[in-house]
Order: sequence, then C-alpha cells, then structure tokens
Amino acid sequence: MPFSGEIHERVANAPTVSHGLPLVVLLTGFTDAGSAVSGLIDHLRESTSPQPLVIFDNDVLLDYRARRPVISFDQDHLTEFRPPRLELSLATDALGRPFLLLAGYEPDFAWNAFAETVLDLAAEYEASGLHWVHSIAMPVPHTRPIGTTVSGNRRDLVVSHSVWRPRTQVPATAGHLLEFRFAERGERVVGFVLLVPHYLAETENPDAVSAAAEKLMASTGLVLMLDAVRERREDYIARVDEQVAANDELQQMVHNLERRYDAYMAGRDPEDDSYDEGGFSERDLPSADELAAELERYLATRPSGDEDKPGRG
Repeated sequence: MPFSGEIHERVANAPTVSHGLPLVVLLTGFTDAGSAVSGLIDHLRESTSPQPLVIFDNDVLLDYRARRPVISFDQDHLTEFRPPRLELSLATDALGRPFLLLAGYEPDFAWNAFAETVLDLAAEYEASGLHWVHSIAMPVPHTRPIGTTVSGNRRDLVVSHSVWRPRTQVPATAGHLLEFRFAERGERVVGFVLLVPHYLAETENPDAVSAAAEKLMASTGLVLMLDAVRERREDYIARVDEQVAANDELQQMVHNLERRYDAYMAGRDPEDDSYDEGGFSERDLPSADELAAELERYLATRPSGDEDKPGRG
C-alpha cells in the first residue's frame, strides 16, 4: 500500500519563495566518493544563508540503527544530540540570487512518498528544473580534471559535460528516483555523476567538492562562493602529489591511469585490453585498495598546520 503518513513539516514564518527558481538536490547516502556531496552540503549551508522551508521527518525516513546520530559526551554527562538534517531551504548565491536547496541525508524509507512530496513542492513553487549531483569511485588519475557522466533531458549539458556514457544497471538512489519522476512529468532535469579517483574516494577531497559546485553552476547559472574550497583543493592536491612522488608503486599506478585516461579521451583503443566496452576498467591496477589506504593514512596524519587535513567545504 502507498505510504499515507506525513513525512515533512513546513516551517512557521518561512520566507516567501519566488516562482521559477532552480531546485538543487544534494543527498548523501549510497555513494559519496571524495565526500563530494557531503562536503558541498556543508559549504552551501555556510555560504548561501539557507532559510528552511520544509523539514523532513527523521523518524519516518531514517534508519537510526544503520546511520546513528552523533551525541557528545563530556567527562560524565551528555552535552549535545545532533540528528541528521534533510531540509528544503531558500538559499542565495554570491550575487544574491535565490534558489531552492534540498540537502541532507538520502531517505532510507518511503522513497515514493518522498519523491511525490518533492514533486508537489516543486510544482507549488514552480521550480524551473531539477539539478542534482553525486559521485562514484573510478580508476582515473587525480592529475586530470574530474570527469562526469550526465543524465536527464538537458541535451546541451550532456553534449558538453558527459565524458563517459555507459549502458548499464546500477543500484538506484533516491536522487535517481527524483530525476526519473521529474522527467516523467516533462520537467527539466539534469544529473551529474562525478568520476572521482578511486584511490582518493575515501578521503575528504575538496577537488570533488569544487567539481560538484562547478557542474551545478553550469546547469543553473548560479554563482557560488568557492574561494575557500579552491584553497583547500590546492593544498590537498599538493600533498597527494608529494606522497605519489615518494612512492614508486603510486607513481606507476598514476602513470598507468594517465595513459588509459588520455587514450580514452582521445578516442583511441589501448594497446592492451585495459578498457572494458563501457570505458575504464580496474583490471591490472597494482594493489589499488592498499595504495588508497596508504594515501588516506598519509593525508589524515600529515602535520602541516591547522588547515592541513582536507576539509569538506
């Protein structure tokens, strides 16, 4: 039977929303390589002055045992309970232009009810289109720009931004369902899948956060403040390069990935069978998981000041 309960609550004294604003959707959950989505959520909550319009009900949508909230303990007592947030807000870009921001955790339950609610809210506010982004790990080098696979009905963005166009079946996310339902109704939709270097997928990678923001700016026309993210990106990439330079295995892995990436982007067949028919393959990569773990340990423990550890925006 369809879900019949309430999954959201409107905020009292919420700001007035102009019609025709873009709807940006950022949901963490099944995949978030490089913390691209969670990092961008943190950054936008700090830099776009979001004013909540609708708050979704954790008790209905969230599996607490799978994703436990954080509680703070101070010596002998509890000081703060921090449940996750899933909210629709009115935010503003660097030029003061408003947009709708649906950001937070991916629901564990009631996906159809969630999708219908978002569709109804988008119709109420006459949103101009749906724009969302998520990230997956791919065997690509960090020395090349982060590529994307683009879905939706924005043909201009598919042509200009999609570097990998596989035919495949993948585990769905709530973001996929939103895109599918919006497209069914004839709404303008675009989804960006960031292809993040697999050996950096478990780190907080400001390069991925920056790439996610840039794709959303390309699709919405918004201008987001990214100076702080880009500064962290430069430091992060410099430290990755330093670690790669000090490790022969890492150097060889990055070199192999560069060769395959450049051949693929040039439309050439590789000399060996290192591609599959959809694009990149992880076959023959030298101990990628172990090398990724080594890089992650290095990036997490390298002491070079208060800002040394990669941030999330």
